[in-house]
Amino acid sequence: MNFHYHLLINEAAGSGNGKKTAEKILPILDKKQLSYTAHYSEYKGHDALIAEQLAKDTLMEWEAEQVTDSLGWFPLLIVVGGDGTLHQVLNTFHQLCVSFPVGFIPAGSGNDFARGIGISRDPEKALEAILSTNEPQEINVLHYEEKVSDREGLALNNFGIGLDAAIVHATNHSNAKKRLNKYNLGSLSYLFSLLHVLFTQKGFPILVDIGGKRVNFKKAFLCTATNHPYFGGGISIVPTADITKPTIDFVVVERINLLKIIWLFLLLLQKKQMNSKYFHHYTTSKLRIVSTLPQYGQEDGEDLEKQSFDLQLANKTQLLWCEKIVIREEDPNS
Repeated sequence: MNFHYHLLINEAAGSGNGKKTAEKILPILDKKQLSYTAHYSEYKGHDALIAEQLAKDTLMEWEAEQVTDSLGWFPLLIVVGGDGTLHQVLNTFHQLCVSFPVGFIPAGSGNDFARGIGISRDPEKALEAILSTNEPQEINVLHYEEKVSDREGLALNNFGIGLDAAIVHATNHSNAKKRLNKYNLGSLSYLFSLLHVLFTQKGFPILVDIGGKRVNFKKAFLCTATNHPYFGGGISIVPTADITKPTIDFVVVERINLLKIIWLFLLLLQKKQMNSKYFHHYTTSKLRIVSTLPQYGQEDGEDLEKQSFDLQLANKTQLLWCEKIVIREEDPNS
């Protein structure tokens, strides 16, 4: 099968890591004499515009039988950037009601999606995996509808309300993130923000409908829906989450005293939080979260201003151009 690779490159991702990543992979494509076009994102929102233009003029939906029998070139999109870049691209396709297989080479600061799906964060390894793949794999992403703000879309990693969203807000508005990214220490900025927000975030009431079962929490502290283990730049919030399954993992931690929060956080770092009575975990196919007291929200690390929420989540399938997905413990050297 012949491919023409369309690389959507966000050089600004990871405070410049996108540019470094592109400089590593483009010479490989040249050396292999592969057919490709590089599309560079030059400003905020440009990712979506490039994706829209490619969707209208160039890309093809994957139909295995037709593609296999075709003697032509299949146009394959490869996103080079952070989770936010991929988020913008797939949401653009979602709004256009089209579906294309997408390859991904992570170049952000957190790279939680790559961790959750098992994509190497080494650019050369990630590229080689794409080049050696002959067909896409089906994964599950979160489809959300938020009634208060009248918005809907896709979340590739997680949708959070409360603590994690407040941390994301603090991190995204911190100068420390840019400085740390220069030394590949972007995840530390999330940790610094966590320590700050930990003392200021208050409990808030939520009503949750978990597959038809209603549960009230009077003092929710952290409230996160995810479909793979990681958030916050490598923190394994739900070690058992599996992106290949059509399920949503939902976590609630209620506000407890500071010593218990610190203890729970230590358990979190050891991936033992599931054993704590303060850590409420549910697995479901449909989820609704209602919060009348305004809180920060976050989707895939993009922070939302304080608001009330009436949030409904379900699964939606997406084709990812990658090797066969095997969920396993993260390799620190990958």
